[in-house]
Amino acid sequence: MRQPSEPIFNVPAVVTATIAVLCIVHIAFEYLLPPDLARRLFYTLAFVPARYDSTPLPYGGYYGGLGAAIWTFVTYAFLHGSWTHLGFNAVWLLAFGTPIARRFGIVRFLMFFAVTAAGGALAHLVVYSGENVPMVGASAAISGFMAAAIRFAFQRGGPLRLIGNNQDDAYRVPALPLLAVLRDMRVLIFLGVWFGLNLLFGIGSIGLDGAEQPIAWQAHIGGFLAGLIGFAAFDPIKSPQLGDSGGPDQKATIH
Repeated sequence: MRQPSEPIFNVPAVVTATIAVLCIVHIAFEYLLPPDLARRLFYTLAFVPARYDSTPLPYGGYYGGLGAAIWTFVTYAFLHGSWTHLGFNAVWLLAFGTPIARRFGIVRFLMFFAVTAAGGALAHLVVYSGENVPMVGASAAISGFMAAAIRFAFQRGGPLRLIGNNQDDAYRVPALPLLAVLRDMRVLIFLGVWFGLNLLFGIGSIGLDGAEQPIAWQAHIGGFLAGLIGFAAFDPIKSPQLGDSGGPDQKATIH
C-alpha cells in the first residue's frame, strides 16, 4: 500500500492563522476602511509612547483612552506600515513561529506572542518616552520567537541538528537552562551578529521602504530578551539541570 507523502509546507495552523489575521488587518486598513475611521482606529491600536506622558496634550489625548494604554502593548503588533513590512514579518514568523508553535501548542504560542510583543513595546517606551510617533509591526514578537527557538533548536535531536527532520520529537527535546545556553559559542556568535545588525539598522536609520520607515530596533531587542528570559515560564517540556548527564552536545542557543 502506498504511503501518503509528507506535505511540502507543514506549518502549524496557529502560525497560518496568525499570518492570515495580519493580512486581513492590513487589507482592511489599506482598502476597506474610510480614511477617517482608519486613522482613528490606527491610533487606537498602535503603540504611541506619548500616550504615557504625564504632560497634558492640548487636543485632549489619543484615541482609546485608558483601555488603549493597556491593549496597545500588544495590538500594535497586528498593524504594519506597508506590504513590504508585512511580507518580511510573515516570512520570519513562518521560520521562527513554526518551531515554537510545535513545541508550545496554540494557547502558549498566543500568550508568548503577547508577552514578547509587550516586551518590545516596553523597551521602545523606555527609549522613546514622550515621542508621538506610533510604532507598529510584529517584529518584536518574532524576535521573541527567535530567542525561544535557540533555547532548544541546537540540542541533540533538535530541528537544527537533524537537517530535514520534521518529526514532532525534534521540537520537544529538553532545553538547557539559560546560563548553559549563554555558554554555547554558537549562541554567542548568533547574539553578536543579531544585536550588531539591529544596532546598524538603528544608527543608519535603515527602513524596509527607505528612510520613511526606520526600524524600531529597540523593540526588537526588548522582544528578544523577553523571549530568551521568559521561555522557561511557557515551555511545557521539562529541562535538564546543569548537573544532569548529557555531554557536550546538549547545548542550546540564543536571542
